Amino acid sequence: MFILLMRDRQHTGHGPVQRDELRAYAAPIAPLITKKTINRAALPMKILFIHQNFPGQYKHLAPVLAAQGHNCVALTLRVKEPGVWKNVRLIPYKLPDRKGQNVHPWLVDLDTKVTRGEACFRAAVQMREAGFIPDLILAHPGWGESMFLRDVWPEAKIGLYCELYHLSGYPHLNFDPEFEKPNQTSAMRIRLKNLNNHLHFPLGDAGISPTQFQADTFPPAFRQRITVSHDGIDTTIATPDKNVRLTIDGQIDVTRDDEVITFVNRNLEPYRGYHKFMRALPDLLKRRPNAQVLIVGGDDVSYGARAPKGQTWKQIFLDEVKDQISEADWKRVHYLGRIPYDQFLRLLQVSRVHVYLTYPFVLSWSLMEAMACEAAIVASDVAPVQEVITDDVTGRLVDFFDKDALVAAVSDLLDDPDARARMGQAARQLMIDKYELNKICLPRQVDWVNSIMDTRR
Repeated sequence: MFILLMRDRQHTGHGPVQRDELRAYAAPIAPLITKKTINRAALPMKILFIHQNFPGQYKHLAPVLAAQGHNCVALTLRVKEPGVWKNVRLIPYKLPDRKGQNVHPWLVDLDTKVTRGEACFRAAVQMREAGFIPDLILAHPGWGESMFLRDVWPEAKIGLYCELYHLSGYPHLNFDPEFEKPNQTSAMRIRLKNLNNHLHFPLGDAGISPTQFQADTFPPAFRQRITVSHDGIDTTIATPDKNVRLTIDGQIDVTRDDEVITFVNRNLEPYRGYHKFMRALPDLLKRRPNAQVLIVGGDDVSYGARAPKGQTWKQIFLDEVKDQISEADWKRVHYLGRIPYDQFLRLLQVSRVHVYLTYPFVLSWSLMEAMACEAAIVASDVAPVQEVITDDVTGRLVDFFDKDALVAAVSDLLDDPDARARMGQAARQLMIDKYELNKICLPRQVDWVNSIMDTRR
């Protein structure tokens, strides 16, 4: 594949990058200070962001770097036409139409990543031919997009967002036996899933991971190049509000005077404990006859396996418990789908107890935003969560698989306003002290960017 790509590198039919548009991005940068005082990272740089759903994890860092005077460009699938977002120029690329081909089932994941890598490579060649030569490439390699960029710009520094290395044993395999049946090929399939990571290791001058857990999944040889720095929580926006009122389309109208239990996923799926929450719901509603349960999340899949064809995990587990819940109690359960961010914050502010369940996996922003809003947290006792939740200090931890413990922890907290206040305040203080966006995390990320420019290959 690599040889074919190089032989066909002059072909430019795979994407709508416009050369005239790009020439404007490629203007030479005049020296601003003398060589004696030069720090390369202090000069205006050309920075290329690679993320299929830009801005993604760069939603704070990219605008800050652009505001500092750097020429920031993003190559992404998210837009169809060139544009500008917060002073970052957006360049679309598109995937080629592919006819069906026979691929070994274990290689399907890599095949999709090579497809994105090829498409991004071809768009990058057009950018280079139009005169755009980045000093620095910041890429999320998870979809393979940055796989071949060193072949286009061999002198550019590359910083990788290291989200996860898939371990071929527990807890990444066989954590939840209900959905992962042990078999002889599971470990081999997971190792092949990491081929994309291994193809990127030689490209990266440095990496960054948001949590210690995620960074520590990577092999030692690359782990030593990874800086741990969370994306950051804006504690000036995610903040408690005693006078908050949440009203959504006449479906829900609640304040802090109401007993509100919240559960949030990007998508309602087993990886984020949706099945465990739903199985606890009948007992929880019986024990809390005044509680309103607010469930946020879409019907798709973000991480794990898809539901059987024609079904959604949301409906599967709703159907599993529906006969255990009376019609009157169902009226206190509100599926809100995906909601705008301002409503999401009000939901966290109005919550008396926020439930967060997850496999040992990537830590959700929503948990930390809930902590910044002083929500009382009940969460699964797994490694990534333990980085921010200390039991009975910043929240309550329960066994992911223990339904009765989950029901008891939520009910006990609802009966204990002093404990809720104490842990909510401690949770917010942790976010301010260690995860605050503008005072801690963004400056650390900018320092990381500067350090990449100071490294030698």
